[in-house]
Amino acid sequence: MDIKELDTNAAAMVARGKGILAADESTGTIKKRFDKISLESTFESRRTYRELLFTTGEAEKYISGVILYDETIRQQTADGKPFPQVLAARGILPGIKVDAGAKALAGFPGETVTEGLDGLRERLAEYRGLGARFAKWRAVIDIGPGIPTSNCITANAEALARYAALCQEASIVPIVEPEVLMDGDHTVGRCEEVTDATLESVFDALFRHRIRLEGMVLKPNMVIAGKKCAQQAKPQQVADATVRCLRRRVPAAVPGIAFLSGGQSEAEATLHLSLMNRVRDLPWQLSFSYGRALQQSALDAWKGKAANFAAGQQAFALRARLNGLARDGSYEAAMEQAAA
Repeated sequence: MDIKELDTNAAAMVARGKGILAADESTGTIKKRFDKISLESTFESRRTYRELLFTTGEAEKYISGVILYDETIRQQTADGKPFPQVLAARGILPGIKVDAGAKALAGFPGETVTEGLDGLRERLAEYRGLGARFAKWRAVIDIGPGIPTSNCITANAEALARYAALCQEASIVPIVEPEVLMDGDHTVGRCEEVTDATLESVFDALFRHRIRLEGMVLKPNMVIAGKKCAQQAKPQQVADATVRCLRRRVPAAVPGIAFLSGGQSEAEATLHLSLMNRVRDLPWQLSFSYGRALQQSALDAWKGKAANFAAGQQAFALRARLNGLARDGSYEAAMEQAAA
């Protein structure tokens, strides 16, 4: 373990004004995204789309790191440059998704546990050789009648901690991602209860596994009502509940928190982040690690057509810049209309 490298890279991932692009969609997930723009998902179409994102001009001003998928970390630009090298040359840290997905938790209907620990030490060594300097593991906690159970939360927290330990052993910064889903009809209050319990369990497990907190990044959900809830929380309520929950459970030694967007629209995710960053005297950086909330406009502008390549990059650059503004609380919702 290279402690200095871990701490330096973790701090760089949540540097002021910047955040992380989650471009680690599985082949199945990106097919669903491409289906919406009537584009066939092939090796080449996926490669072209990732090149669009990774070569966008001045993206390094707002993007500190990119989470890659196993296929993507092995791909190259049209002129033969490996994606990790392209990113690193721009001062953007390459990362890699390493979990094998959420699978049914035996004996607990409706709940899952994330798998992928077998062989992870060897895979991390390979990914580091390919250029990865951080990794990501996502645990999924669903809210519904009678769930989540304490066993589901504990099982996922334990897996996250074991993953994080293997990452730090390999001098790779772990992004620890416990996601409480926003599916369902639960209230914002119920989401706060579950998020609180989840973070408590996760940090208990991280302490037991001797994780160096200065050399990791937390990627949690925001505290938000379920999509089917009749009473949706106002933006300021989301910001207040999320910060309150984090203050109770996240140690000050963690350098930064890079929120997932979790199904929020681009504008919603950016506004919530901006409101949270108006709170003063927080011990950690509040950043972003968005997938759809950074990419949807770019996909819609590009549509898989070569003639729209520049338009796709322009849309991505705008979304990155707006989230960069949210990092210090200076984003306003009115900026969406002005940009349009």
